[in-house]
Amino acid sequence: MITNEQLLLLEKYLKESNNIVFFGGAGVSTESGIPDFRSKDGLYNNMGVDFSKYKPEYLLSFACLYHEPDVFFEFYRQKMDTRNYKPNITHNVLAKLEEIGKLSAIVTQNIDGLHQKAGSKNVYEIHGTTSVCHCMNCGREYDGNYIFDCDENIPHCQYCGDEDAIIRPNVVLYGENLPEYTVAKAISAIEKADCLIIGGTSLTVWPANTFLSYFKGNHLIIINNEHLDIPINEKTDLNITDTLGNVFTKIDEMFKG
Repeated sequence: MITNEQLLLLEKYLKESNNIVFFGGAGVSTESGIPDFRSKDGLYNNMGVDFSKYKPEYLLSFACLYHEPDVFFEFYRQKMDTRNYKPNITHNVLAKLEEIGKLSAIVTQNIDGLHQKAGSKNVYEIHGTTSVCHCMNCGREYDGNYIFDCDENIPHCQYCGDEDAIIRPNVVLYGENLPEYTVAKAISAIEKADCLIIGGTSLTVWPANTFLSYFKGNHLIIINNEHLDIPINEKTDLNITDTLGNVFTKIDEMFKG
């Protein structure tokens, strides 16, 4: 739990910062009910029996999409449909901080679009998004609902008239590179930040775990439900072991009025 001393420092650091960047992972969305991939209660440990013979990484890989699209889309529809989930306190407070000019950008590893639902405008989705999909043949973009609502097991482009013209999600799959433009913008935002908040991510997945090295600002604030052994400057930084919901509820109180 966050201590009183940490709480006072957190308020001081946030109020003296005017170019805050938030870097978040799956833990941001778990409090909305969306399971993460790697926790003991996460997606990878609750796969449906139909997928039990496959490795989790394979089911969300380009190889699966290419070689076994029927398996890929069945898994995708069952596990990646987050349309009915709502933003939680963390999403909402981040949107508020952006609105009042404190927060300049959100860099997220999540693909659920909950930051945008909460009202955040400057969001860099380095792993892509489920809200958009596109034809692998002609490149035409579709709304993300198309894959989830399509009657076909394997969704095809309505314009190409080609059985090989598959509609795929704008999600970075295993075996694919992160989007260069989005990553460049995310890194630029982190480089310019005077305060970087890292929340809900273990920083174990490459290359996202390298993003911290670009931060040269005044205050690094780490918030995670489990303690992360990340070196910090005890005089200027914070490593808070607590839920994001609890910490952001307190942040919300700091900026009321």
